[in-house]
Amino acid sequence: MRDERLFPMFAGLETLTGVGPKLKPLLERLVDGDTLWDLLLHLPERWVDRRVRASFDQVVFGEVATVQGEVQAYQAPHSDKAPHRIQLFDGTGFLTLAFFRADGRWLQGQFPIGSTRIVSGRVEDFNGERQMTHPDYILDPAKGERPPEVEPIYGLTAGLTNKRVHALAVQALGSVPDGLPEWGDPHLVAQRGWVGFKAALTGLHNPPLYDEVAFEAARLRLAYDEALARESAFALARASRKRRNAPPIPKAQVAQSRLARSLPFRQTGAQVRAVAEISDDMSSQSPMRRMLQGDVGSGKTLVGAMAAVQAAAGGFQSAFMAPTEVLARQQYETLDKFLSPLGYTVASLTGRDKGAAREGTLLGLADGSIQVIAGTHALFQESVVFRNLGLIIVDEQHRFGVQDRMRLVGKAVSPHMLVMSATPIPRTLAQAVHGDLDVTILDEKPEGRKPVETRAVPDTRIDEVVDAVGRAIKRGERAFWVCPKVDVDDDDSTAVGRHAALKDQLGVPVGLVHGRMKPTEKDSALEDFRSGRTKILVATTVIEVGVDVPEATIMVIERAEGFGLAQLHQLRGRVGRGDKPSFCLLLYRPPLGDMARERLETLRRTEDGFEIAEADFKLRGPGDMLGIRQAGATDYRIIDLSRHAELLAIAKKDATAVVDADPDLVGSRGQALRLVRELLTPRLNAAASN
Repeated sequence: MRDERLFPMFAGLETLTGVGPKLKPLLERLVDGDTLWDLLLHLPERWVDRRVRASFDQVVFGEVATVQGEVQAYQAPHSDKAPHRIQLFDGTGFLTLAFFRADGRWLQGQFPIGSTRIVSGRVEDFNGERQMTHPDYILDPAKGERPPEVEPIYGLTAGLTNKRVHALAVQALGSVPDGLPEWGDPHLVAQRGWVGFKAALTGLHNPPLYDEVAFEAARLRLAYDEALARESAFALARASRKRRNAPPIPKAQVAQSRLARSLPFRQTGAQVRAVAEISDDMSSQSPMRRMLQGDVGSGKTLVGAMAAVQAAAGGFQSAFMAPTEVLARQQYETLDKFLSPLGYTVASLTGRDKGAAREGTLLGLADGSIQVIAGTHALFQESVVFRNLGLIIVDEQHRFGVQDRMRLVGKAVSPHMLVMSATPIPRTLAQAVHGDLDVTILDEKPEGRKPVETRAVPDTRIDEVVDAVGRAIKRGERAFWVCPKVDVDDDDSTAVGRHAALKDQLGVPVGLVHGRMKPTEKDSALEDFRSGRTKILVATTVIEVGVDVPEATIMVIERAEGFGLAQLHQLRGRVGRGDKPSFCLLLYRPPLGDMARERLETLRRTEDGFEIAEADFKLRGPGDMLGIRQAGATDYRIIDLSRHAELLAIAKKDATAVVDADPDLVGSRGQALRLVRELLTPRLNAAASN
């Protein structure tokens, strides 16, 4: 139940004076909601200083300025395209006001010769003279008219003006109750010199003075409030899980050591640490919820296999869930290679399995003879019954919906869950994206992994690239060729067009896969390439994650300047998986812009996914960098992750301390946290509480 003190803030936008049936839908679209609180969360993007300057010679070209001067002259336009011109003088110089398609009589009434006027607007350089076109304000100081000292500027949508939105926001401030309890850490609030919640909102929407320091402090205060709301929700979810009983799965160091000794390579230090953390979680009586985040080729599947060994040694089954049939089969093959020689039974289950083979798999899961299963969505169908499911591992977790994961969780009593992702994100964002999970990062690559040589090549040399691909095919190698579009008539960088061209130019079997194909068609095309029936795979970014073809040594990315850094890095990770030298060729269309050049240079310089993620974050921001709208990553209303990431760590420590001391939030600080959660906790991923 919502606290009654907050009821006025959640009143509908139509309760504002002046908001009728025509304005309401425009306002709802602008603020992404239908309440006064949604309007107040639509914070100004900037503030304009409207204070009157002492003289014209203080203004700077390109900036908004407010000045006062005497009207010296009026000049009518000499043609339809020319403006009306008004000349002001203030003793230090002249300022020309330009009005296009204006009513001359109205202008002369507004600017009588010899009168004094205050005008405010952007001052530009016109032939070496100061000019202001269509001032935002025209005021008569003799009537006591003055501009606002500061004007908040909002993001707008068609049909709404800044003045209207500002006036409505000021009106909505009246819904915020006085005397709400302080939910922030009092020591932090005092240390930072922050004002209270309502004062911060008022200081942004209706500031009395232009004060950049005060604006930033108020924004920071509200960003902390949002971080605290989010982190308290996560802390409560973690506390709730700790109170739930899960079957503890004993550590199995002997069994895991057997697997480690059977490997043809040595585990990395990061893998050893990850296995230890996961083993600790699984041996506890609370259900594990851990994210294993690792760069391309960092060895996440082996870590998952070690967890499955622990589960099997304790008498439990493990389920690996992958988003596509191709990835599920790859997962099965890798797990089978690791575990079958040690006596574990590994199987796969996808939508393709039918008849007796499917029935045999279902029987093995039900009687417990299958200890490890790799599959797709088929795993959570009603006909699938486990004898003793203890561990769920979700690969490329962002490709599954919350309900998908929960349906699999529902096949056991509080199973442990490990989710894996090959999409590196900056460490500063890990808490934002995976705040409800414990995070383990694999930041080392196995020994022997050959680096991929990356080159940026102008598309004027595309014939040389085609020849190089042809030579690689003759050596028994394979190649990916990625295009940005499927098939667009006015652009030649398309998958369909390139597929036809390469077949004609090289005379070898060429596969094609893109997002418009049916899942079975995509799986078939990927399987043909994996098996070697096709030598080149032309694709869109549907092959970005997970396709493992050791024979593929060349990745060509056409129009590479249009891709994000993280996406380019993921695509590059499809090659370099065998024992032969591999190459990533970034075909670009010159000339390159500065940002595109920096992206390609970063990719050429490093293969460190986390370094690349940091660079992408700085260049494009979190939403574009992640490429998808991940829960917790881009749905903040106030926080700007590029500026406020440090607040997440502070808020996590604060919220955890409060929840640990008062898990039911009945104390004064706990009750205050309930309020801020009601206000600033967005629609969190439902998995946070599971």
